[in-house]
Amino acid sequence: MKIQSTGLYQEMQAMASEAGRVRPQDPNKLPVQATAATSSAQFGDLLSDALNTVAGLQRDAKEKVTAVEMGDRSVSLAEAMIAKNKSSVAFDATMQVRNKLIEAYKDIMSMPV
Repeated sequence: MKIQSTGLYQEMQAMASEAGRVRPQDPNKLPVQATAATSSAQFGDLLSDALNTVAGLQRDAKEKVTAVEMGDRSVSLAEAMIAKNKSSVAFDATMQVRNKLIEAYKDIMSMPV
């Protein structure tokens, strides 16, 4: 899974600074925080790209394992095993992210309003 940490970190900083901004409108009203409509689309794109990367790794691993099983000399057993382990690690990481997202969703839904 190829996620660029610097871009993600910068995006998180930008969202944190955006969330910290307050627009005073009326002194009698509570301040309203500014929200960025594009942050959810960017997160969705990031998540979609990550899932596509994992799917690509799995396809590549399957192709290499099949090539080794069929006796193709252009693909070595080591290449197939490395591709299989890469796809396994990427899938495990994806499952961990999914579990954290579900846990966060459940925490938010159980909050009293």
